[in-house]
Amino acid sequence: MIDKTAALGAQSVMDQIRAYQHKAQETRVPELQIDTAVATKPQFNEAVRALFDQVNQAQMEASNLRSAYERGEDIPLTDVVISMQKSSLAFEATLQVRNKVLKAYEDIMNMPV
Repeated sequence: MIDKTAALGAQSVMDQIRAYQHKAQETRVPELQIDTAVATKPQFNEAVRALFDQVNQAQMEASNLRSAYERGEDIPLTDVVISMQKSSLAFEATLQVRNKVLKAYEDIMNMPV
């Protein structure tokens, strides 16, 4: 036999849960709708080109500072060395990323179908 007091207790608990769910749904902030026409996804080639441009800019800046220092302009040697190290590090990082991408491409191309 089913105990009627246990059934009434379970029903009251279920009613409380439903009331809390209803209250939570009322207070929920509506999700923002993103217009897909406005939101554009960055293209891979554009992202890579931007990174290459940053590396190129660092190398050009280092070259310009070195040339200015060699001409005798008032530029601290530490600034020249730091900019050259930054450009070297950026180039090495780019080279490592390129190597990883090429390795991944080769692995994909060598996969058996």
